[in-house]
Amino acid sequence: MKNGIRTKAAFAVLAAVILTLLIADILLGSIYIPLKDIFAAFGWGSSHSGPGGLEPGVVRSIVADIRLPRAIVAVVGGASLAASGLQMQTLFRNPLAGPYVLGVSSGASLGVALFLLGVPLFGLSSGAEIIRNLGVAGAAWIGAAAILLMIMAASARLKDIMTILILGMMVGSAAGALVELLQYLSPEGPLKSYVIWTMGSVGNVTGPQLAILIPVCAAGLVMSVLLIKPLNLLLLGENYARTMGLRIPAVRGMIFLSTTLLAGTVTAYCGPIGFVGIAVPHIARMIFSDADHKILMPASIMAGAAMLLLCDIISQMPGYGMTLPINVVTALLGIPIVITVIVRNRKIL
Repeated sequence: MKNGIRTKAAFAVLAAVILTLLIADILLGSIYIPLKDIFAAFGWGSSHSGPGGLEPGVVRSIVADIRLPRAIVAVVGGASLAASGLQMQTLFRNPLAGPYVLGVSSGASLGVALFLLGVPLFGLSSGAEIIRNLGVAGAAWIGAAAILLMIMAASARLKDIMTILILGMMVGSAAGALVELLQYLSPEGPLKSYVIWTMGSVGNVTGPQLAILIPVCAAGLVMSVLLIKPLNLLLLGENYARTMGLRIPAVRGMIFLSTTLLAGTVTAYCGPIGFVGIAVPHIARMIFSDADHKILMPASIMAGAAMLLLCDIISQMPGYGMTLPINVVTALLGIPIVITVIVRNRKIL
């Protein structure tokens, strides 16, 4: 009974944290806009100029066109990366598994590089904006799926989880080497765009891209929730899961598809954001002290949204008029958690 109350309280706190960070992400930026001015700009209060003489129309444009989409992308991206990370940690029974560490993000990056750098390299055009948006997403899905398929094929033969982890890192490094080759051969314009993309950002997603990102990630998250029971069975080992009637190949395929949609789509439009997928599931485990995916999956989704919102707020350096690459912030927040997991698993503590 007490555990149930504690779990509900923890979820309520997480929801409050997400709401608080969402509001803060909209209010803060290169210039602070008070909440009352936002209300006034949208006709919910008395109309007057904002800070520094900003008119209601300008405030409305900043919030509706820049800050609100950015906050939405942070919520969707953080939730998606966390859910994919939890699925991979359970599937590979490896606490250090994640879309970034196992090379899935590297595969998505290679796909995007082939589309953004390879197409211009051969003197071709990526076409209209809608074709470009779909092309970037499709290239990321194919790249992520190819790497994940290789890792899953290897995991069927290799039983040592550390070997699988090292293999994923090597495959990711190979993908990175191919990307570097494309960068070396590419002209300055596409190269600059790609390098900026690799730094990670939730603020460069356009309206048409958002229209692709949200439904695709929503589909991946729905699949993650539907996989809760199979993931719980996989925790007890594949042999036990088989005796309970679980069809392992079908479940692996669903996890494969969900992870590809989630990690591939977020990487396509936000860049290869590291450490969220690997660190957030451990944060959820620490908060709830529970291995049941009925709790861990929604907890990881919520904690992922909160973490990327926090990283986005920090990356904008409120009051300093500068924006840091979000990968810098996710690394600084995620690395201590990963180190803690490694130390605990090695029984050093």
